[in-house]
Amino acid sequence: MAFRGWKRLLLLGRQNTFAKAWRSRRGGSSLRWKRCCHWSAGKSLDPEVRAFLEENTEVTSSGHLTPEIRLRLLTPRCRFWREKPDLWPYGDPFWAIYWPGGQALSRYILDNPCVVKGRSVLDLGSGCGATAIAAVMSGASQVLANDIDPIAGMAMILNCELNHLNPFPITIKNIINSEAGNWDLIVLGDMFYDEQLADGLHHWLRKCIRIQQTEVLIGDPGRHQFLSHSIHSQLHKVIEYSLPEYTRQENNGLTSSIVWSYQPSNSSENC
Repeated sequence: MAFRGWKRLLLLGRQNTFAKAWRSRRGGSSLRWKRCCHWSAGKSLDPEVRAFLEENTEVTSSGHLTPEIRLRLLTPRCRFWREKPDLWPYGDPFWAIYWPGGQALSRYILDNPCVVKGRSVLDLGSGCGATAIAAVMSGASQVLANDIDPIAGMAMILNCELNHLNPFPITIKNIINSEAGNWDLIVLGDMFYDEQLADGLHHWLRKCIRIQQTEVLIGDPGRHQFLSHSIHSQLHKVIEYSLPEYTRQENNGLTSSIVWSYQPSNSSENC
């Protein structure tokens, strides 16, 4: 089965398994920048995993909204684009796709560096790490990338290397439903693909805003699960981007992606 078919499984079927993983791996105590379990500068990767990822992904910066950022992704020139999905030896590689919501967030941060400059940023469900990379490039004072897939964490380190950045801290655990951390900004893209996960996200993000006055930016191309969720009525549209043709083809014809602000006030400042 070609990876296009595999990607359809990720979009329509296996994402349910991934959502269950997010829901079941409950967060515990509150995270602190220096106390969370993470990879960071100087942390070595497993040589076999590094070699596998480097051999079976392609370095690319084309076909996406952020040509400034180079990423290791699965593309039509990769072996596993054509192989059967079950031959992939790790968990489903959601991180190997640069999803539209993440693209919009990354583009917005690069174009508007004052959104993150001098601020602490949590990239929730970071995947390939592109939005966290954009935050570092734009002057964020602290960046924490979060995912539940350890291979995603390893891929983020490789992507930092590609962009000549020291790896930012990466925590591999589900922090949804944990105590609200003290972040200035939380960014998340393409996370509203399951109703129960969306409910958990809504509750936790609302708690972060109430307790810590955290700003929240959400990237999504307008999937049904997102548009139909109750959180949508509490969002302010920040900007909409037209997706490149390659990204449209790989996302069932979706044509644009939007950055939304989830804040108590709809007021905004120009950068």
